Amino acid sequence: MNRPIAFFLFPGFQLVDLGAMTVFDLANDEYGGTPYDLRIVSAHGTPVRSAAGATLQTQAWRDADGAFDTVLVFGAADPIVPDADTVALLRRAATGARRVGTVCNGTALLAPTGLLDGRLVAVRAMHAAGLQARHPAIRVDPDRVWIRDGKIWSSAGMTASIDLALALVEDDLGADVALAVARRLVLYHWRSGADTQSSNLLDMRPKSDRIRTALGYARRNLRLPLSIDELAEQVHMSRRHFTRIFRAETGQSPARAIETMRAEVARMLLESSALPLDTVAREAGFTSADRMRTALARVYRQTPQDLRRRAA
Repeated sequence: MNRPIAFFLFPGFQLVDLGAMTVFDLANDEYGGTPYDLRIVSAHGTPVRSAAGATLQTQAWRDADGAFDTVLVFGAADPIVPDADTVALLRRAATGARRVGTVCNGTALLAPTGLLDGRLVAVRAMHAAGLQARHPAIRVDPDRVWIRDGKIWSSAGMTASIDLALALVEDDLGADVALAVARRLVLYHWRSGADTQSSNLLDMRPKSDRIRTALGYARRNLRLPLSIDELAEQVHMSRRHFTRIFRAETGQSPARAIETMRAEVARMLLESSALPLDTVAREAGFTSADRMRTALARVYRQTPQDLRRRAA
């Protein structure tokens, strides 16, 4: 079994997007043998300069021997409007592949081919409205990390390229290999196709070490009751002073922040497991499934059932 994968680069691509290539490389190692044949290609086989200034040598698409199993199209930091020759080339490449993936603004490059018409695609929120206006036949989702719609796999780009690549490996080689690769990448969380691009934990990122320490302690001990006094004690502050500084740095009260973190854990469990709701609530630190439902409605405006249906 050998699956040739084309990493189709365009000028201005983000180096972090090529984290996807590392996923397939590690999958070769974990699976044994070389289930993936990795090739970096471009329209003309010339060196391609990244947004950061690093340049990669590429193989010309016309020189590739045989069809590719998977074609991954990597867009630039800002959307590129491809010329007619590039559109024709991408259409030929994508039509002959078993799977086609887009990373970052790769959707903007592939959209003029017509292959995305009627498809649901993941796009970074900042570029979603522009893509939808230029290509109204495409169903744009500005929230999800990655999406599979038939043979089209799309991602929001940046680190989402790693999540997309792991999903492709899982589709080919099974969950055990994909999980082994995720562990070797030291990933805290492998995001599913239902995960959102935003992170509540990043949104409340504090400035001071003491509040970061308190949040870290809370995150590690969500199954405990976690009173405000306990958090304040961890950072040697009075309850009143801790509460004031916490709210100033995170924009919310300690109790609300803990509820938000518990909701995030509950969402991950709901999307990735079939655990009963009572078990999910307990693992996330909620006192009951009803309290969990209330928190999920506040944070995500969804019910547990909604989250599971979306993940499925």
